[in-house]
Amino acid sequence: MEFWRQFHEQQTGSFFLLSSSSDPNLIDHTQKMELEVNSDPLRDWKLQSNWYSPTRLHCSPVEYDFPGDRFIPNRSLMDLDQAYTLLTNRTNCSTRCNFSAGYRRIMEENLTLDREGRPFRMLVFRGSPKSSRKSIRYIDELRNSDEELFNHNISPNQQRKFPKKESRILDAPYLKDDFYMNVMDWGKNNILAVALGRDLYLWNAVNEGIHHLFKSNSVNDHPSSVSWSQDCKTLAVGHSRSQIQLWDTHAYKLIRRLEGHQTMVGATSWNGHILTSGSSKAIMNHDVRVRNSLVSHVKAHRSRVCGLKWSMTGNLLASGGDDNIVYIWEASRMNSARFVHRFTNHEAAVKALAWCPYNFQVLASGGGTDDGCIKLWNTQQGTCITSVNTEAQICGLEWNKHYKEIVSGHGFSTSNERKNTLSLWRYPSMVKAGELTSHSSRVLQLAQNPDGLTLVSAGADETLRFWEIFGPLPPVKRRYSILSSKAFPIR
Repeated sequence: MEFWRQFHEQQTGSFFLLSSSSDPNLIDHTQKMELEVNSDPLRDWKLQSNWYSPTRLHCSPVEYDFPGDRFIPNRSLMDLDQAYTLLTNRTNCSTRCNFSAGYRRIMEENLTLDREGRPFRMLVFRGSPKSSRKSIRYIDELRNSDEELFNHNISPNQQRKFPKKESRILDAPYLKDDFYMNVMDWGKNNILAVALGRDLYLWNAVNEGIHHLFKSNSVNDHPSSVSWSQDCKTLAVGHSRSQIQLWDTHAYKLIRRLEGHQTMVGATSWNGHILTSGSSKAIMNHDVRVRNSLVSHVKAHRSRVCGLKWSMTGNLLASGGDDNIVYIWEASRMNSARFVHRFTNHEAAVKALAWCPYNFQVLASGGGTDDGCIKLWNTQQGTCITSVNTEAQICGLEWNKHYKEIVSGHGFSTSNERKNTLSLWRYPSMVKAGELTSHSSRVLQLAQNPDGLTLVSAGADETLRFWEIFGPLPPVKRRYSILSSKAFPIR
């Protein structure tokens, strides 16, 4: 009982210690005092519950003098005007100061004098020693030298040794001489997939091993398009009898068949888990993760679709057809069959399509025999940037990943000097930098290895020819910074 009475008195502000043997009159007098102190129990309850809260005094007009938190002072209890006066007034002490002049003098001595009585200032910015600082002119000279070195190392059209012949030749018997098929693809796993007649082979560029994946059961059916998925776990194979097969190349087994086309599937292209395929007038998107895989079915071309390429960003699809038209599609709007751009400048079938690796808005397209033009498109503005006449059928286009160049593979031509060649073009001037003439028949398709140094061409002469036309790698360029590393002692 005595404990609870003392606790109650401490909470209500009364500091009288009462015992059970106290005088009753004294107890009555004390109770009256407690009632006077606790005239507003609700106010006292708020005070106790918000003892350390910075906002506890805002809800009451009564002034209290409590210190707040131990480390964070209560701003509502501070006299900021007095504090400002104490900090700025160096002569007279404020009249509201509750400490003596002697105490103030001792504090000033401790803050402004060291142990030996010499003047001392705390937290003063002194800067770095004069001997370690470099002049502004010296730093500017260092930055200018870095900039000159940077400009000297950069050569936008660096001259390289152009190869005179191929580095390797592989036999490709039964390779079909068909302009409207795409039967070769080099995956990021450094495995080249190529269809030879009814058979499909995998050639490992690392150990030069060859694996026979499958052979079509029907005499009238053969692979007509080949495309590696981006993770190289799946190989999509379109067939001349309209079926699409998905192969697991690790287990070497068929995992799925996709239906929907009515004629030969001549072009396929991956965009993540979406497989896009093209046949006669139709473009289909399949989500290979689900059972009902068909996502969209678009009919825009007036003739067969022979070229499909997704952009590197995955938001745009370019399609070329035998109707001489190039369409640009947006991935999110293909269900509505509304294209972004429609280019009609070519005068022959468009099979060769390639997105620029260092300018994602630029698309290169190549026309057939009656056209023979490489056209560069700005897909953001929907305009033709430039057009160059190659005087030959264009069957394939590949950008150089390391230099601003593009290679074109050619077929038929009225000029004997232009047909069956590979041409290297400078970008963006589109000036021809070299030409290769080893194929005895037209070049049907081009592909490049993952590191972008080797190009392979598939010819109607039933050969695969490998070229070191894109290498070697450019020299390592040191990035220039406006804040040169030479100007700092720590690196």
